[in-house]
Amino acid sequence: MNDNILLEVKNLKKYFSLRGGLFFQSSSGIIKAVDDISFSIKEGETFGLVGESGCGKSTTARVILRLIQQSSGSVIYDGEDLFNINHKQMFKLRKNIQIIFQDPYASLSPRMTIGDIISEPLEIHRIGNRGIRIKRVKELLDVVGLNPEHLNRYPHEFSGGQRQRIGIARALALTPRLLLCDEPVSALDVSVQAQILNLLADLQKEFNLTYLFIAHDLSVVKHVSDRVGVMYLGKLVEIADSIDLYSRPLHPYTMGLLSAVPIPDPELERQRKRIVLEGDVPSPLNPPAGCTFHPTCPIAKDICGKEIPPLKNYDKNGKDHYAACFFAGKSIELPQ
Repeated sequence: MNDNILLEVKNLKKYFSLRGGLFFQSSSGIIKAVDDISFSIKEGETFGLVGESGCGKSTTARVILRLIQQSSGSVIYDGEDLFNINHKQMFKLRKNIQIIFQDPYASLSPRMTIGDIISEPLEIHRIGNRGIRIKRVKELLDVVGLNPEHLNRYPHEFSGGQRQRIGIARALALTPRLLLCDEPVSALDVSVQAQILNLLADLQKEFNLTYLFIAHDLSVVKHVSDRVGVMYLGKLVEIADSIDLYSRPLHPYTMGLLSAVPIPDPELERQRKRIVLEGDVPSPLNPPAGCTFHPTCPIAKDICGKEIPPLKNYDKNGKDHYAACFFAGKSIELPQ
């Protein structure tokens, strides 16, 4: 990893209009799926984006890829603003930015062979002839731990973990620099998850890849990430070095998430007390005023319901540690 910033997201917003009325002709509200977030990823780094379902993680990835259009903000890739270039320029850049999808079953066409699936990006970008593409497919299958002779088989002949390896091989076909991993192990068994995570780590070293790793499992994110961003209801509430975040969380939402991660020691697990966040998560259609977390926050004060806390740097040990909380770092009193 070096200090060169490969991807920078600035004040990114994605709002969805809900349609109602006769033939859905009138707008009935706006969902703030991604609400003014900013972060950067260094070349060779793994940046983990974590949060519960519906917080806007996957939407962020799709906006970065321009699979859906942003409402405002910018995404700078290697000095190029992805939202200010035309389709032809974006087509060329797509070779450098690829995605691994969450569902290994839905992301592979059941009517295509594995060889056709992996070679499709090469055909679209007109790289090599058929012989060269077949050779490349066999190399990629070998790289991800599959038998190169299976290129004429169909997706239904493989297990979930094998299908995800196929998806990874497809993402690597164009030798990208940045991979967006959209919960790549959440649909897999625990033992298979470890295999895929180890594979991604090996591939990162071998090909000098940069990852945006999206997940809702904090233990998985801790295992793979150099830095972590925590999202809540479309906003980033904390960004820090992985070790620092897990040892010294500053935002009460992060504290609550970490307290729910089981410890692989029965004795310690029985002794510790969990932080229970009471109440329901507010609707993104009608978020509360001020800090969106304040209705369920155990340390919220009057100011939290009136003003939006800025994402402020609370660095104390030479590493940036950002948190969006007026009372960042305040301990939460647990019931006896």
